[in-house]
Amino acid sequence: MGLVHGLGADSTAWQPLIDAMLATGGVTATTVDLRGHGESPRADSYALDELAADVAETLPAGLDLVLGHSLGGAVLVRAVAHLRPAHAVYLDPGFGLTLPTSGIGGRLFWLAPRVSLAVAALAQSRRTAAKEAAYTPAIRASLAAARARFDSSMAVDVFRDVAFHPLAVEAPVVPSTIVLSDDSPAVVPDRLATALEHRGWDVRRIAGVGHDMQLEAPERVLACLADLLGPPPR
Repeated sequence: MGLVHGLGADSTAWQPLIDAMLATGGVTATTVDLRGHGESPRADSYALDELAADVAETLPAGLDLVLGHSLGGAVLVRAVAHLRPAHAVYLDPGFGLTLPTSGIGGRLFWLAPRVSLAVAALAQSRRTAAKEAAYTPAIRASLAAARARFDSSMAVDVFRDVAFHPLAVEAPVVPSTIVLSDDSPAVVPDRLATALEHRGWDVRRIAGVGHDMQLEAPERVLACLADLLGPPPR
């Protein structure tokens, strides 16, 4: 299994989910640190296609399962044709953002994007902080360490890339499942999720969890994907 983390995180963000998987047995996982995150070096450019090329070079092809969370989902969907896993899973993937991209509103928003994005993220950041307060000290420490290593200069370019280049509504390249949280409309607008489902994407929802579902409720994520992981070894 291959795991691709989200913006501002790193491979340690998967540890609660990995621990839960290891408890069931029979699963091995390979994680990556995207450029500008974790132990990976910073770069001059952070275009989604470049991040996807990195992942395509790093993860082995033909894995049974690959998972991408948030930005990791936006990256993975651009790399999946090269990776050709048996199944791809996207946790609240950055397939499209509810940010203005046209008209006067769009021009004003992107005129000062750092300010605009900060305002747009304010309410979500408060909810995130409240949820993180309930995490174990080890998880909170790993999140703080990941944010300290993160090249935050990439954020505007990444958000712009996702906002102006949402995922095209097409049939999936490989069998694919999207898992959505209560916060999912910010990264996968409902109309996009519905349109993708009509084109053959498997869309699932976990009620009562937030965007960082792999940290908040790893056991529920595993339960949601139990049919894809297969039975535990006897």
